[in-house]
Amino acid sequence: MRALCWHGKGDIRCDTVPDPSIEDARDVILKVSSCAICGSDLHLMDGQMPGMERGDVLGHEFMGEVVEVGAPDHKLKRGDRVVVPFNINCGECRQCKLGNWSCCLRSNRNGEMAAKMFGYPTAGLFGYSHLTGGYAGGQAEFVRVPMADIAPMVVPEGMTDDQALFLSDILPTGWQAAEHAQITEGDVVAIWGAGPVGFFAIQAARHMGAARVIAIETVPERIALARTAGATDIIDFKVEDVMARIREISDGQGADCVIDCVGMESVAGHGAFSVISKVQEAVTSTQRPYALEQMIQAVRPAGTVSVPGVYAGPVPLNMAAIVQKGLPIKTGQTHVKRYLEPLTRLIQEGKIDTTSLISHRSADLAEGPDLYKIFRDKQDHCTKVVFKLA
Repeated sequence: MRALCWHGKGDIRCDTVPDPSIEDARDVILKVSSCAICGSDLHLMDGQMPGMERGDVLGHEFMGEVVEVGAPDHKLKRGDRVVVPFNINCGECRQCKLGNWSCCLRSNRNGEMAAKMFGYPTAGLFGYSHLTGGYAGGQAEFVRVPMADIAPMVVPEGMTDDQALFLSDILPTGWQAAEHAQITEGDVVAIWGAGPVGFFAIQAARHMGAARVIAIETVPERIALARTAGATDIIDFKVEDVMARIREISDGQGADCVIDCVGMESVAGHGAFSVISKVQEAVTSTQRPYALEQMIQAVRPAGTVSVPGVYAGPVPLNMAAIVQKGLPIKTGQTHVKRYLEPLTRLIQEGKIDTTSLISHRSADLAEGPDLYKIFRDKQDHCTKVVFKLA
């Protein structure tokens, strides 16, 4: 079969690789109907994530049709059309039973490697390095889905791939980010980054009752997405003083809650703050925490900081500001399974827009390497790439 594979920093190829096979009774083999390039895939492309090996199959946003099952009495049946969460869940460990699906203790087959870095193992992920289990991803014609009796959801009749695909990651991620921000009616919410996750976080914030939703962005296409999603205010961080504008919008109080939809590859913006961040990056960190540092400054005392953005190593944080302002910080990979059913209902009721962010479509994985570069470099007005394979 054909699949998009990692061969080193900046080197994504469409390779011919062995077809997946059943390895356990809980497995299914999926014929992929749709898959997408996620912003966090770009971290892999840019060499920011440890644990990648040449030839690794990429992709954690995918859905498709079950073509083979591991056991005759499997919960899923041949012909079922399913969307697959990016995290793999055993359903049996303490964390799964608590509903903390991204913290599954058993699904990461390289859990000891993860524990050395994080203290304890975390869930296995599709197509996202050997640190998270080394599982082949879904940017492929077929994919093996382990422990498939737990996380995958059968797609309701009448729901299109474009409506269902983003349930695999970015829609629940944006929703959990807003939920972690503890938004209440009338809040002022500031969101750094209006890419795909930011697009859904903005919609979630409005749904949860935010009065003002501020999108901090500079890419014209993403600014347009933010407005489509319901942002009430836009701050172009390349030309405006973010802190001053947030004070103005919030009547001097600061944002009630802030959300980092950028992560470790943020770009320095306007003013002296960017100089300080550049020095910190050069001295103490391989990450680029400009957005996170700015959020900590911009949120009001006792406000909430939500971080769905991906980080791959240590970052310098202004702990004095965090402690003195009394800021709770909520982070984490998304507990996708927790949100599948409620978000599906919102899609069916027309309360969530899942399709406006798709700018590029392809029926050919061979176009994948070029589309990765177009997406990374924000060329050709690209905001989201989807492959329709069946």
